[in-house]
Amino acid sequence: MIRSDDTGKLVLRVALGLMILLHGVAKLQGGVSGIAGMLQGHGLPGALAYLVYVGEVLAPVLMIAGIYTRAAGWIVAINMLFAFFLVHGSQLFSLNKQGGWSLELQGMFLFAAIAVAFMGAGRFSVAGNGGKLN
Repeated sequence: MIRSDDTGKLVLRVALGLMILLHGVAKLQGGVSGIAGMLQGHGLPGALAYLVYVGEVLAPVLMIAGIYTRAAGWIVAINMLFAFFLVHGSQLFSLNKQGGWSLELQGMFLFAAIAVAFMGAGRFSVAGNGGKLN
């Protein structure tokens, strides 16, 4: 019988991984110069923009496969915190026209990544349940 918590972990990490990976693919196609400019505008080195590839390509792929899943979850969470800081800071305490948080999508990405980081991949992963790479 399939354990529902392992199935839930699979659904969560694959869904989150795919949604974040789509943002990474867009960055692979369009580059990170815009992010570099935002970082420089905040007094940070523009070269840090290349770390978005780690947070939006490498970490989601690892998360989907279930390899180093906890670390991948923390990397995605940190990536989302930078997105809050660089792009969405003015929206942090605002609501949208429907009464929801203006950053509900970004918030869902952040908190789902934190959940994956705490739970790990589960047994339906390359690393397996409780494996060294999980």
